[in-house]
Amino acid sequence: MATNTQTDPKIAEFRELLSKARSILVLTGAGISAESGVPTFRGEGGLWRQFNATDLATPSAFARSTSLVWEFYHYRRELVRTKEPNKGHLALVEAEERFEKEGKHFFILTQNIDGLHRRAGSRNLLEIHGNLFTVRCTSCGFIEENNDSPICEALRNRGLPNETGSDIPLKDLPSCRQCGSLVRPHVVWFEECLWPDVLKKINEEITQCDLFLVVGTSGIVYPAAGYASIVAQRKVPVVEVNIEKTPATSTSTFYFEGPAGELLPMLLAPIKTDAPSNKTLPLNAKTRK
Repeated sequence: MATNTQTDPKIAEFRELLSKARSILVLTGAGISAESGVPTFRGEGGLWRQFNATDLATPSAFARSTSLVWEFYHYRRELVRTKEPNKGHLALVEAEERFEKEGKHFFILTQNIDGLHRRAGSRNLLEIHGNLFTVRCTSCGFIEENNDSPICEALRNRGLPNETGSDIPLKDLPSCRQCGSLVRPHVVWFEECLWPDVLKKINEEITQCDLFLVVGTSGIVYPAAGYASIVAQRKVPVVEVNIEKTPATSTSTFYFEGPAGELLPMLLAPIKTDAPSNKTLPLNAKTRK
């Protein structure tokens, strides 16, 4: 049952933890981007054309249907260009800037590949699954940022969910600026592991954090789904902000139910020394008992 958060002491407890934390780690998932209008491509509504979107995000799909996969990723790139960071993204930027001024560490791990955290201004950021606007050569391995629209002329006006056409020849798909070979999105697909340098940085951040926020993630995609449990085993407080409970909720010290765009600006707002720290949250917010 929802508690009346206008008088809930759990909020004051969270704010007290936040004020004392020296190294804050945040994990964000598709939920925070969904508030900006970015499709999650998981669960209901997760189809692109007749395909399950997760079936296209694999190396085997790229090898089998290269043109189709590039149409899908071109569509996603062009769609994200029309979206803007929301109040949840901006609240994280403001918190990062404030904590840095106080000599504290604030870092974001995001599962999202849409680049909205970057566009919002987050600097202490690791996109653990890569970025839609980065490509990697399938031959020489050259990696670079690519913001071209369209990414190649053959993909102009292609990739719309309700349209299909003949396959684009491989020679006309996006190519490497170094060697001219085919490139692929530099993202981590299903069937692939996170890159070693990314894993190393994640481990460093998990090891040093003394407060962990989990925001808008389904809690079912590993290895990120296991981070809350790892942190909780160290007796570090875990705080979840989500529109519904997830597997991470069971390990959370606090659970606040609602959109990140509404909750984060209030949860992360500066604590005034001359006023109570328990800022009012929407009545639909919840905390774990």
